[in-house]
Amino acid sequence: MDPEVKESEFPTASSPNPAEPNSTTIGSNSDDPLLLPPATSSQSSEQLKQIGERIYTFLSGLPNYLSDFFGEYKRPLITLGLIFAGVLTVKMTLALLDAVDDIPLLAPSLELIGFGYTIWFVYRYLLRASNRQELAKEVEELKDQIVGKLQK
Repeated sequence: MDPEVKESEFPTASSPNPAEPNSTTIGSNSDDPLLLPPATSSQSSEQLKQIGERIYTFLSGLPNYLSDFFGEYKRPLITLGLIFAGVLTVKMTLALLDAVDDIPLLAPSLELIGFGYTIWFVYRYLLRASNRQELAKEVEELKDQIVGKLQK
């Protein structure tokens, strides 16, 4: 690593005095095709009018574009919406259950209530054969109300 600066490492400017403008500065009157000429106020206002017209044309056609898009892709959009709503519902339910689970003594209390209800249900409907037949009859009636009675 040589700390001395060599002149060959840096390109030299076309004018030896850096205060003098060289031919590549902006706004020079050279014939360089890469430089843009300075904009006049009439050109700027004309460009703004053209941009405004293009934006207006796009925005005026936007309702037609959107209605065509939604008309063509109605079913996939509904499916995606339902999937999104389902995922959101599951996440919200899990968050609610997690919040309820963090409440002291509530989770054990709910477990005891569930065990008590299970014991009562077994005693009431599943212990004796007559009670099981009654339960089957009630389930069949509920199924007929929901699905409809099958004609034989």
